[in-house]
Amino acid sequence: MITTSARLLRLLGLLQQRQLWSGSDLAERLEITERTVRRDIERLRTLGYPVHAATGTGGGYRLGAGAALPPLLLDDEEAVAVAIGLRAEALGTIAGLGEASLRALTKLERVLPARLRHVVTTLHSATVPLTAAASTVDTELLLTIAAACRDSELLRFDYRTRDGADSNRRVEPHRLVNTGNRWYLVARDVERADWRTFRVDRISAVLATGRRVTLVDPPDAAAFVAAGVSSAPYRYQARVLLEVDLTTAAQLVPPTVGSLAAVEGGTVLSTGGDSLDGLALHLAFLGCDFEVLDPPELRARLDDLARRLATPATQTWPLPVGHRSHDRQAESVAIQPNGPDDLGVQPSRPRSSFAQAASSPR
Repeated sequence: MITTSARLLRLLGLLQQRQLWSGSDLAERLEITERTVRRDIERLRTLGYPVHAATGTGGGYRLGAGAALPPLLLDDEEAVAVAIGLRAEALGTIAGLGEASLRALTKLERVLPARLRHVVTTLHSATVPLTAAASTVDTELLLTIAAACRDSELLRFDYRTRDGADSNRRVEPHRLVNTGNRWYLVARDVERADWRTFRVDRISAVLATGRRVTLVDPPDAAAFVAAGVSSAPYRYQARVLLEVDLTTAAQLVPPTVGSLAAVEGGTVLSTGGDSLDGLALHLAFLGCDFEVLDPPELRARLDDLARRLATPATQTWPLPVGHRSHDRQAESVAIQPNGPDDLGVQPSRPRSSFAQAASSPR
């Protein structure tokens, strides 16, 4: 026979697991009578937990939101998941949450059973994070934007563009998108009458106006951000037919690198870059045959690189015109180390699929 206090904790845990419980289901799980269930519900209410009850068909007991945060009762898998998530968030991109995550993790690890603490510490000690440089965002700013997205509320804020220009924006917010190291807001810019992507770390002085808006034909937020960050900001915009299906292409190309669309004969990759050499090398190392659709300059650069890569490493190539060398013996090299075709590699055999894909027309 368990004590009343233990039974109340079990009852509270059950109410947290499911939105609605019938009295008979609770009585069966706790191995008590429905009358005892009603008494225990009253005890929880006395302790400050808002347990709502509804009669009739489909009725039952539901734990509501209260003024204070109730203790959460977690099973083993849930406790480990929360601990791992808190430790990961300590390295996250939201300013202020790192310290809060560590405080919460400290409290959780103090009460974890030894068997679970061993699982968490083992994973932590064997894991080394490899994170890219990221810009942190203010927690309050992020929450204000998230609330405006939820409530479809017009936002005003100051925004610093990629080239450093400052402007004031009025937008109809749609969704926040997290790419791992950055947060983006997808919203309709009122003055520009178009959907735009805004980096949240470049937003300041955000103000929720209280004015409700109705979004008209909002885009797929994740796809919209993927297209924006993978091609729009760059000097060169490329469209490439990958001769693989969409599922395989998605395994080769992360969403932050380019957007994918299935077509007859393969998948079209839309991507961008500030360097033709960078685009060419990225395509070469995808590991699949491809055909460049646009731009023509990329096709020409691929033809040139394919010709160089297909040449034995012992053959020399002249240095660029105007190059000055202090070493006369270095006036010719296998691959130009300082010119626009600086690849940093000297292949010993041709890359046939690369050469064919770059030069063969369809």
